[in-house]
Amino acid sequence: MNTNDLKIFEAVAANGSFTKAAESMFTVQSNVTARIKSLEEEFGTELFTRTSRKVELTAAGQTLMQYSKQVGHLIEEAKKNIQNADQVKGHIKIGCIETTMALKAPAIINHFADTYPEVELEFRSAMAGSLISDVMNYKLDAAFVPAPVNIPELEQVMIKEEQLVILAPAGIKNINDAIAVSPLKIVVFDQGCVFRARLESWLGSKGIIRYKSIVVNSIEGIINFVEAGLGVSILPEEVISQYYSNRKINTFVMNKEIGTMTTVLITRRDVPQSRALKAFLDMY
Repeated sequence: MNTNDLKIFEAVAANGSFTKAAESMFTVQSNVTARIKSLEEEFGTELFTRTSRKVELTAAGQTLMQYSKQVGHLIEEAKKNIQNADQVKGHIKIGCIETTMALKAPAIINHFADTYPEVELEFRSAMAGSLISDVMNYKLDAAFVPAPVNIPELEQVMIKEEQLVILAPAGIKNINDAIAVSPLKIVVFDQGCVFRARLESWLGSKGIIRYKSIVVNSIEGIINFVEAGLGVSILPEEVISQYYSNRKINTFVMNKEIGTMTTVLITRRDVPQSRALKAFLDMY
């Protein structure tokens, strides 16, 4: 077995086809078939179930996939560290939720670029669940996500606590008036968003379980919809005070248990960190 065998194995799993895997790896199907057969003989088990329509991983194949990704990641990190042994260079990928991207990413990128100009820093925003999954699967080197994160394989460092506030149109002076309307409308990100979950929990604590969700895909969208009187929402107070203090919206403080959000920076425990990633983590 060599590392290319594992790349072929991953290509078959990703494409669900020996033919498509061969195309993506710029080789012939017979070679793909031979390499998978060799792996199955080496591990003494079938790695794929084969039908006329699709090729899928077996349970053993899924286990090997986790190790294969780890091996690939370790080899890439070894190359980076050996090639850049005397300096901090490389490419690191950092994930964050939407509000962290808006509030912190520009300053982080500028500061890090000034300190380590030879490191390419890539940021990507997504829902917390997706970010955690990407760190687990070596697609991200680290991610800023809301706590708690109860996964033994992940290391986490507490970054900061944020106060969440309820947003309502400027004409609303009492939050109870805003949530007493029927039907109540809430302006939120899609399912999986930590802010949406907190707002729904807060409404539940008020005995409100029926409401209509208006889903948007940006902070600006939330502000515009709330300002227009289309519903209530929730965001970190810092977002409002820094960027939207002049907008026609009112904010209302939530109880500490639901209204306080802790952000942590997560990385995998089980792989050596590149010099570039260590430099990034040292800043926090």
